[in-house]
Amino acid sequence: MKTLRTLTLAVALSATLSACSDFLTYEPKGTISGDQLNTPENIEGLVVAAYAALGNDHWEVPYTSLWPYGNVRAGDAYKGGGGIGDQVAYNNMEQFVYLTPSEGKVDNLWYRLYIGISRANDALRRLNEISEAEFPAKTVRQAEMRFIRGHFYFLLKILFNRVPWIDETVPVEEYETISNIALSSDELWEKIAADFRFAAENLPPVQPEKGRVNKYAATAYLAKVQLYRAYPQDENHRVIGVDPAKLEEVVQLTDQVIGSGLYELTADFAENFLWETEENSEVVFAIKMSVNDGTPTGRVDMGNGLNYNMAYGCCWFHIPSQNLINAFKTDENGLPQFETYNQTSLVDSLDYWTNNIDPRLDHTVGIVGHPFKYDPNFIFQPGWARAPQVYGMHSSMKEVQHPSCPCLRAVGPFWASSKDVVVIRYADVLLWKAEALIELGRHMEALPIINKIRQRAANSTGRLKYADGSPVANYYIQPYPASLWTQEYARRALRWERRLELALEGHRFFDLVRWGIAAETLNEYFAVEKTRREYLQNARFTAGRDEYLPIPEAQIAFSKGLYRQNPGY
Repeated sequence: MKTLRTLTLAVALSATLSACSDFLTYEPKGTISGDQLNTPENIEGLVVAAYAALGNDHWEVPYTSLWPYGNVRAGDAYKGGGGIGDQVAYNNMEQFVYLTPSEGKVDNLWYRLYIGISRANDALRRLNEISEAEFPAKTVRQAEMRFIRGHFYFLLKILFNRVPWIDETVPVEEYETISNIALSSDELWEKIAADFRFAAENLPPVQPEKGRVNKYAATAYLAKVQLYRAYPQDENHRVIGVDPAKLEEVVQLTDQVIGSGLYELTADFAENFLWETEENSEVVFAIKMSVNDGTPTGRVDMGNGLNYNMAYGCCWFHIPSQNLINAFKTDENGLPQFETYNQTSLVDSLDYWTNNIDPRLDHTVGIVGHPFKYDPNFIFQPGWARAPQVYGMHSSMKEVQHPSCPCLRAVGPFWASSKDVVVIRYADVLLWKAEALIELGRHMEALPIINKIRQRAANSTGRLKYADGSPVANYYIQPYPASLWTQEYARRALRWERRLELALEGHRFFDLVRWGIAAETLNEYFAVEKTRREYLQNARFTAGRDEYLPIPEAQIAFSKGLYRQNPGY
């Protein structure tokens, strides 16, 4: 990690436990006994190892970046690559109908997330056994580990829904007796919330070392958990109401983050997506990356390693959908085209001048003829697309870096950067508060919050210019007027704003599921996209099944049939 000590021995040892019954009881060769690890120095090493697990993913199974699960499954992106058979598991996720419980990438994802939980649990076991006198940082480190465990369980919850809860108090011999349905959905949410509550109550507002989580990162994450809980689901994933008490708590928690004075929207939207401005006022929780750290390639963002276009990297995955691109059009008043945005498409260069454009489009999408990554001398070319006949001509841009960036490293044929991966940024926190206010009937209080984000977008055109200083497109975006701001309109605007502000950052699919509108939204999307993309002809979202990934068949086998499969698989 960039700013935390790395103890190689501790990292290796921390992988000896995990929360899946097939490998939890495995005793690797060359391990050290547990008692030998119960020293302040070694416990600190186990804490660092748990932090390391946050970013230990790979392009084969990303989890720092949720692009296959949060964007491709949401209709905001096509899988991309060389064709539908390239990383075919992601094609199956995109089209839904082909995804089965035997998919190896789904099993690997489950495994890797439980490895992260295992590391946090291992550190917590040691921390629980040592005294404050021996290790003065004990409580803070416990809070850090519970934050990390909460993070991994949050990912498991939104990906799989029902998963086994195993914490540091559970003896190894009991792991195989714990079902993924031992807890109700809300009981599992409460376990996750409890980890973030403990972290928020025991972490300092500011940490002395960069990379360690603080009080407000935990408070924000707790707000996110409670927002998800505010839309309870039945056994078939249908949203059955909205919980006002949870929404009130979201408002209170986000107010704590806002009131801390530590965070603010960056002046330019671009600053969130550039390595040189990565440590900015909008970062609430980020996973640290590094280069020049004594390792061959550095600790780089391999989760996005497939997503560089063919101009200088490989392999052109995560391609913005035409539907998403069209959503950035604005009307004559600078407002979203809620009803008509997808009737015509932004395709030709003139389309970006005959239509009004939300500037966030050119921060998000690589477009032929437009500067790529804010470089007016690096114009996106048609040849940068790998399979345009399948997926069109665009490229994702937020997660990749300019080829001249010192942060880039070649890893085989792939490229990866040391740009930190932001999990929670301040704009997201503001939108959580606005959403809770709208659902509580306090929508007028949400209006200035959302307009603040739109105003930042309007101000973020300074980098969107050609070499002669002329603008790249006809940018025009205006705040929402109070005269339109009914609760129904506000709800629609909030959901639209989340899509554009957070586009291709991994949130969209999970938003659709928690709002209970995934089936209608995605089947409407497929109905039109099938006329644009031949490969989507069989795509279909099945309500009551496709809201979550299947419980991996291999994990059900390892549990000797104890785990229950998700509905529909």
